Amino acid sequence: MGDTKRIVYWIRRLSEIAMIGWLAMMLLLDLVLAVGIGSFQWLVPFCGACGIAAVVLRRRYRIEGFSAMLALSFGTSIVIGGTGLAGAPGMAETGSLLILLIGVLRHVEPVRRAAVLACVGLIVLMAEAVGREYHNAGLAFSFLLFAGWSTAAGIGGYLRFQQERRAEAVHSVRRAERLELARELHDLVAHYITGIVVQAQAARTVAETSPEAVAPALDAIATAGSEALTSMRRMVTVLRTEDDAARKPGITLADLRILTDRFSADGPKVAFEIGQGLDDHTLPPEVMTTLHRVLQEALTNVRKHASHTAWVESDLRRHEQTVVLRVRNFGAASDPRVSRLGGGFGLVGMAERVEALGGRLYAGPSAQGAWEVVAEFPLP
Repeated sequence: MGDTKRIVYWIRRLSEIAMIGWLAMMLLLDLVLAVGIGSFQWLVPFCGACGIAAVVLRRRYRIEGFSAMLALSFGTSIVIGGTGLAGAPGMAETGSLLILLIGVLRHVEPVRRAAVLACVGLIVLMAEAVGREYHNAGLAFSFLLFAGWSTAAGIGGYLRFQQERRAEAVHSVRRAERLELARELHDLVAHYITGIVVQAQAARTVAETSPEAVAPALDAIATAGSEALTSMRRMVTVLRTEDDAARKPGITLADLRILTDRFSADGPKVAFEIGQGLDDHTLPPEVMTTLHRVLQEALTNVRKHASHTAWVESDLRRHEQTVVLRVRNFGAASDPRVSRLGGGFGLVGMAERVEALGGRLYAGPSAQGAWEVVAEFPLP
């Protein structure tokens, strides 16, 4: 996981450096052009330098930087056009505006504000072409700048569409899982309350004949009530934060083994091992049901994305105050669609639920070349 993060980090860093490098080369060309034209053309490299600074700081000052560049570029076009002297659009300035435009269309909320800023950007670019007409090339500049603006607007709009579509898909998954969690909460309450009622009835029955048996029964009732409150608090916390749910309570380790056996019957063979120190009373009900759901989701992803895998290895082990579920599939390449929890919405939901219970979930390539899903839960 660490290696993957480092690779992604350096890819982003190198992309950023390459982009700034291209803008710097354009700024050098603007300086050469300013030396040849002279006069107010020197304002253009200044705009380009400010644009590069706005691009570097765009994540922190996205709207402010873009607005400042619009005002500066428009003012420069007015000054050059008003004097009637020769001038030319700045390449670094224009490149910075287009890069900033992509970010504005992708991230600025609401979308109405982003659209207004994009339209203002088009006006500024057209003013740049008209106000800095170099050797009667204003029409050509207008065409090129409009083509650049259209391309940047298309890229920004497409990225925003993809981002909103994914957000909507994740929201739908969360909502569906919340409904399942509500049902699970109902079953969990029924599970504990039924046990409390049975123990209370038993205590009442033996109260007259065996008074000494009442105290242990009351202790058992108090313990069951405390466990019920703890489990319900955890689940209500998950429900309030729009986290996920899974199956009903009452799941046992045998259910996990049945799940792997059913998967092996019509898919790759699964070897499932339960380590020492684990039984049906070791894990809280909400942890057991989440373990079942994570195992189910991991095996489902093996069937979907690695159907030609040779075998699947899974185990549930205890490490001091932590229980770890690990699922690995061998003999098939890792599928990038679920890499880093980026493509599997089921794993996205499971990661949030695991984290809501105080644990963590990882899905990605292992050091041995297998694809693995690891879920860790703290024990009370």
